[in-house]
Amino acid sequence: MEDVLDLYAEPLLEAYPVVCFDESPYQLIAETRQPIPASPSVPVRIDYDYRRAGTCNLFLMVQPLTGWRQVTVTTQRTKQDFAHQMQVLVDIHFPHATQISVVLDTLNTHTPAALYETFTPGEAKRLLDKLEFRYTPNHGS
Repeated sequence: MEDVLDLYAEPLLEAYPVVCFDESPYQLIAETRQPIPASPSVPVRIDYDYRRAGTCNLFLMVQPLTGWRQVTVTTQRTKQDFAHQMQVLVDIHFPHATQISVVLDTLNTHTPAALYETFTPGEAKRLLDKLEFRYTPNHGS
């Protein structure tokens, strides 16, 4: 845990960004009845009843020292989805970074192997040369 806390205490350096990464399943819901619109002195009224409309996955990237954040919605959470998020982090969000410290939990998809399973060995190595994974301890994220 001290490793992660020490990383958070480091000063902001553009070439060495610190990015927190996590994902969350999200339940999609739909209204079963139309809300009653607001009128003067009466707030909108929404029925508590809903219909389940499936699920999705939210990938979240946050750079705490700048307030930057990115949310990507996907239909699932696989090793390949994780690998593509790392590619976007390197190539789109921080293309000029020397090294990106990525703070993440120890989920089974959060591994360098996920990049090798998704991309060619050359592409996986190129991405991993720019990424430094810093794992939070179990039950510490």
